[in-house]
Amino acid sequence: MTILKPVDSYRHQGLRKLLVQNIRQKGIIDQQVLSALETVPRHFFFDSSFLEYAYEDKPFPIGAGQTISQPFTVAFQSELLQIRKNDKVLEIGTGSGYQACILAELGAKVFTIERQKTLFDRTSKFLPVVGYPTIKTFFGDGYKGLPAYAPFDKMIVTAAAPYIPEALLDQLKPGGILVIPVGAFDVQTMTTMTKNSDNTFNKKEYGAFRFVPMLEDKAKEI
Repeated sequence: MTILKPVDSYRHQGLRKLLVQNIRQKGIIDQQVLSALETVPRHFFFDSSFLEYAYEDKPFPIGAGQTISQPFTVAFQSELLQIRKNDKVLEIGTGSGYQACILAELGAKVFTIERQKTLFDRTSKFLPVVGYPTIKTFFGDGYKGLPAYAPFDKMIVTAAAPYIPEALLDQLKPGGILVIPVGAFDVQTMTTMTKNSDNTFNKKEYGAFRFVPMLEDKAKEI
């Protein structure tokens, strides 16, 4: 079955501008991040039955127990990453692919892992159709990272991790940043781990967020 690229109308573009104004008012100041959110059509990642929800600043279910993150959360994590052009970035939790496209718009070389086979199959076929053929998608356990492609300049986890996986820290370059929501319960703490040249880490916390759980065992796929 052929996947067709959705239409990005003037109305959609206007709604994106309003969404970005809202996110700016909430405290996001990185102009490159704001421009990326204004460029990537979020409604592309929604079923056509739910397009009216695409430009609300809210998460939304995408199937397999997963969600497309709230735009403010996408912007917040992206700002913390401090992406530079050609940064090699590992994303844990491809989901709809929206966050990966934002990273690509920021100039990153994106490697992204999805544990849910149904989402992986759908998103890996969809991303080239909507203009992001260079994003490299993988089906696997995000807790293990991608050792064959390490090290990475930056890493982002888009699901709630009960702890910070050692494998991800090992695969981060010195000077690199990991952005991860940490917490085993309903609310997580957004956390950055910046790797020093001696392989120690500087940890910072940035307040409470809500994410779906980061799942570990690939054998339990839905």
